[in-house]
Amino acid sequence: MLDFTEYSKIFLSLFAILDPIGIIPIIIAFTIGLTPKKRARVGRLASLSVIGILLTALLIGELMLEFFGISIHSFRVAGGILLLLMSITMLFGNRDTPTPDDTGDGEATSSVAIVPLSTPLLAGPGAISTVILDAHKGHGVGHYIVMSLEIALLGLLVWLTFLVAPWVSERLGRIGSDIFSRLMGLILAAIAVEFIAGGLRGLFPALG
Repeated sequence: MLDFTEYSKIFLSLFAILDPIGIIPIIIAFTIGLTPKKRARVGRLASLSVIGILLTALLIGELMLEFFGISIHSFRVAGGILLLLMSITMLFGNRDTPTPDDTGDGEATSSVAIVPLSTPLLAGPGAISTVILDAHKGHGVGHYIVMSLEIALLGLLVWLTFLVAPWVSERLGRIGSDIFSRLMGLILAAIAVEFIAGGLRGLFPALG
């Protein structure tokens, strides 16, 4: 297992990538006109989908790498570049807000909760890559239990974000959401550089 500081960094990096606060304007756009009960249903389905996707990456992500013959160092560099591109998008505020669809019935709300809210906006390629890389940092059942608990906590935060999205949106405004998203983008950029540097040291030991 890793120490508390390392697990805190893992949690903060995943929180920065998922950025549930930053997508509040998108959540509002897709849940506008819904009753509180239906909005809670969307949030519940989205959070469960996020947990399911990330747990799958945690448990079999490394096996998938071995199946395709990809080294963890190569994947670390690729994941770092992907995270860096995502952080640049967050810093410059180029995240587009989709046009909301009709979410009046149960089938439509379920569809919106899974795509695009849970994936790719929340549990997208960046989050999946990070979970696979972080799973490789430790060994043993305890490591995977702690990682699973962190993923479950992130899912809970996603669900809470859906519940408080209307209230937060009214008080933060668009400017406040943009500022928070850019702050998360800066943190994510620094984490991405660490991923790339670590991967390059593994691929080219002379650099270490």
